[in-house]
Amino acid sequence: MQQPNCNVAFGCTSVPVVPESPPIFLPSRAPELNPVENVWQYLRANWLSNRVFDTYDDIIDAACDAWNRLVAQPKTITSIGTRNWAQIGHY
Repeated sequence: MQQPNCNVAFGCTSVPVVPESPPIFLPSRAPELNPVENVWQYLRANWLSNRVFDTYDDIIDAACDAWNRLVAQPKTITSIGTRNWAQIGHY
């Protein structure tokens, strides 16, 4: 049985659902609730915006540099992924 919103091409696996704890599905148009989107927003806002790149390799180099800067800041990564207003049941 395939789960809703699961693409077989990407190798989704079935996750058991506990009846007392139903899954919480994100709205389809809510990128602010997706931690990955928040990471990209942070990278763009802090290291990738307002720049012009001459070549594709320059884009890749800038993205890698921004990623390495972010990885060096684990507390920042944690804060990006945990928005107080977006958490449910965590204090």
